Amino acid sequence: MLRIIILLVTILLCLPAQETRTVLVTGLPAEEIAQLRAVAPANVRIATTDSASFLRDLAEADALIGGVNRQTFPAARKLKWIQTLSAGVENVLFPELVASDVVLTNAKIVMGPNIADHAFALLLTITRKLNIAIADQKDESWHRGTYTDQLIELDGKTALIIGMGGIGMQIAQRAKGFGMRVVGVDPKDIPLSLLVDEVVQPDRLDEVLPAADVVFVAAPLTTASRGMMGPAQFDRMKQGSYFIAVSRGGLYQTPALVKALDSGRLGGAGLDVTDPEPLPTGSALWKFNNVVITPHVAGQGDGMPSRRLEVIKENVKRFGEGRPLLNVVNKQAGY
Repeated sequence: MLRIIILLVTILLCLPAQETRTVLVTGLPAEEIAQLRAVAPANVRIATTDSASFLRDLAEADALIGGVNRQTFPAARKLKWIQTLSAGVENVLFPELVASDVVLTNAKIVMGPNIADHAFALLLTITRKLNIAIADQKDESWHRGTYTDQLIELDGKTALIIGMGGIGMQIAQRAKGFGMRVVGVDPKDIPLSLLVDEVVQPDRLDEVLPAADVVFVAAPLTTASRGMMGPAQFDRMKQGSYFIAVSRGGLYQTPALVKALDSGRLGGAGLDVTDPEPLPTGSALWKFNNVVITPHVAGQGDGMPSRRLEVIKENVKRFGEGRPLLNVVNKQAGY
C-alpha cells in the first residue's frame, strides 16, 4: 500500500502544472468584475486595465471581455477568446480577427426581452397615438375627437419579423400575446414554435411583405442583410402598415423609408436604430409626426446586466476548463 501511495504521489508531482490563463476585463463595473473573480476556476486570473496600459496588458491576455479594434488587435499575441458586451459584432469583425483562430462570443439573447419591450413600446406609441397625446399634455390640451378614427388594435394583425434570433423570438412572444399572426424571415431553419405561424427564407421577403401590418427589423447587420429593406421592399408594404427597427439601422435604406413615409404608404415608424448614428440634425426623419425615434437605447434595461453577467460567468468557467463556450459567433456569417 505504501508503495502505491508513493507511486501516486510521484506521478502527481511529475504532472505539469496547469497553466494560468489571464482574462482581461474592460467595460464592466467593479461589482461584476468581483463576481467574475469569485467564480473563475483556479487556473483563470481576472485582470483589469486602464487605457494607458491597455496594449501592454492585452499582449499578455489569453482572453478579453470587452472590445477590441483593428488598431489594437495586433498587440493581442496570445489571445484565444473575445467576449463582446453587445449582441451586434459588426464593429469587431475586421479581416484580421475573422481570419484568426480567436473565438468570438457575444451577448445575444440576453438583450432580447428589453429590446422586444422597446419594439412594442415604439409600435404602441404610434398605433395608439401616444406621441400626439404627450404633445397635447404639454399644452394642457384635450382633443379627444382627433383619436376616434385613428387608433389601431393589434389583435388579428400580421407581424413580419426580420431576424428570428434572440430578439426576434422575444418580439414574436409579445406579438402572440397581442393576438397577432407572426411570420418570420430568417436564413436558418427555425425550430417549430407556437409563437411563429410561418418562417421563410430572406429570398422570399418580397413575397410576404404585402400581407404584413407591422414589419419588425431585428436581424444582425451583415454583408447579406445590409440595406435589405430598400425602395422595392417599402413599395411592397401594405398601405397604412408600420415599420419598427430595433437591431441595426444599416438594414434599411433611409431614403426609401423617408419616401414611404412622405407618400403616406406607411402609417408610421418606430426607430431605435438609424443610419447614420447619431441621426444628424436636419435629417428628414425628424420631421414626421408619425415617427418615433429613440437614441439606440432598446438594449438597455434593469434586467439585462444580470443576464449578461451570467453568460460571461459561465463562459469564464468554461474557458478555464477547456469546454465549448456559449454564444459563439460565426465570424464568416457575421452573427
